[in-house]
Amino acid sequence: MQAHEIDYHIYGEEMQYVEIELDPQEVVIAEAGSFMMMDNGIKMETIFGDGSGEQQGFLGKLMTAGKRVLTGESLFMTAYINQDGGKRKVSFASPYPGKIVPIDLTKYQGKFICQKDSFLCAAKGVSVGIEFSQKLGRGLFGGEGFIMQKIEGDGMAFVHSGGTLARKELQAGEVLKVDTGCIVGFTKDVDYDIEFIGGIKNSVFGGEGLFYATLRGPGIVYIQSLPFSRLADRIIASAPKAGGSGREEGSLLGGLGRMLDGDNRF
Repeated sequence: MQAHEIDYHIYGEEMQYVEIELDPQEVVIAEAGSFMMMDNGIKMETIFGDGSGEQQGFLGKLMTAGKRVLTGESLFMTAYINQDGGKRKVSFASPYPGKIVPIDLTKYQGKFICQKDSFLCAAKGVSVGIEFSQKLGRGLFGGEGFIMQKIEGDGMAFVHSGGTLARKELQAGEVLKVDTGCIVGFTKDVDYDIEFIGGIKNSVFGGEGLFYATLRGPGIVYIQSLPFSRLADRIIASAPKAGGSGREEGSLLGGLGRMLDGDNRF
């Protein structure tokens, strides 16, 4: 085993967090902003890249950090080291409502491909890099799915999803069509591509975008019901306009809406 062996427990239903139990000198790495709490005796340290290239010197660290920049992530990650003589715990939380998915890389042939924003934390020794698409369609129309992350190694990693999580086990040749933003991740043998929805009415009036992803088995696929991009779009669309209350000011509907809310201003 190259990666540190870590024990864990996931708590909660809608807003989950994962508690990692570290033996003395064990380390877990995490994205900035995911930290929740930790026991005394654990040291927090900012590292260059994901820590997996340390044995290769500065060049190895630079390569792993550079890969993270290409996916839009920070050059740095945070390592949590148990410097105490006994077991200590550190917890990491999901950034928005959904589920945390534990990924045992030894059960997935040492590699798992996921959306670039879904990685939460992992045992030290697990490599977090990029998975380049070799197909033109993915590059031109894949959106979020063009550059995906790959998690490699022989340890535990944790990714998070939005909303309700679906796990699909595809047989050889079986195809699943998915909104590109709804993909959480999939195993290395799944073939991934982008397809045009087709039809003028679908394209102009459908409201679901022009493209969807096709996932072809064999392999395991994780799908989320609420991508963060969709959640953010709904929040922005519902945000109050500058100088207004968020409802159609000056309109009949706006007045009715305020009355229903108990607002007596006219």
